[in-house]
Amino acid sequence: MTKIGYLGPKGTFTKLAVDTTFNNEEKISYKTIPECIDAVAADKIDIAVVPIENAIEGTVQLTVDYLIHEVTLPVVAEIVVPIQQHLLVRRDFSGELADIKEVHSHSHAIAQCHRYIHKNMTGAKLQYTTSTGRAAEIVAASKESIAAIGNSLAAEEYGLHILQRNIHDYANNHTRFIVLTKNRELVNIKHSVQLDKTTLKITLPSDQPGALHQILSAFAWRKMNLSKIESRPTKTGLGNYFFIIDVNQAYDDALFPGVKGELEALGCEVDVLGTYPVYHMDI
Repeated sequence: MTKIGYLGPKGTFTKLAVDTTFNNEEKISYKTIPECIDAVAADKIDIAVVPIENAIEGTVQLTVDYLIHEVTLPVVAEIVVPIQQHLLVRRDFSGELADIKEVHSHSHAIAQCHRYIHKNMTGAKLQYTTSTGRAAEIVAASKESIAAIGNSLAAEEYGLHILQRNIHDYANNHTRFIVLTKNRELVNIKHSVQLDKTTLKITLPSDQPGALHQILSAFAWRKMNLSKIESRPTKTGLGNYFFIIDVNQAYDDALFPGVKGELEALGCEVDVLGTYPVYHMDI
């Protein structure tokens, strides 16, 4: 049976993405993103599903940096999931919002609800956890007046009460999850494909005037649509960066080799991190 790893424990948005996308595979939770990725690299599991970007908080830098600097695995699919953050308490909690002493959750989840927390729970101490599922687990085991920020799956898994629904600051909140595996034939997603995407890593030879313009021009005159471009440090010294670029089309035998050749002629290093379908989930 195919084994799928995800950022756990139960009740995380990653688990929600896995449950919505996959059916009969064995699902195994990991405490951290690196542990999940390492498990694929070591052949302990077949597939890993990890978050890569949130519409409000931006890129999950840990995922990007780990794939670039530590473990090389191809991206074979992307899952886009709508995010609904709720305030979770134990079922026997009978107090008011002002009575909550601590709010537990992942740093991204807390940031997504910053306005609500600032307005309604100014006296609560913020406690950061490795995942929203872990936050729910902590609240379920505690006897104190504390709360977690998480989804309805977390509330169900840990027997918590949803005190307030949809406390995130912005309605259009989505998270992108990437699917990593050594064998893409194991990935069987029975949903319609929204679009195809190719992700490239482009490293400049040195800091030189007009370098970014030259890179973008290689795509622009070929009319290739870029949905994201982001710079990340190479970790070799101040001012040294590479670019992660998402192109909204599958890798082909004409346009992409042309871009690669043009950029390499400029002294750039070009790596394909993955070419893959994108699925949008309705939850």
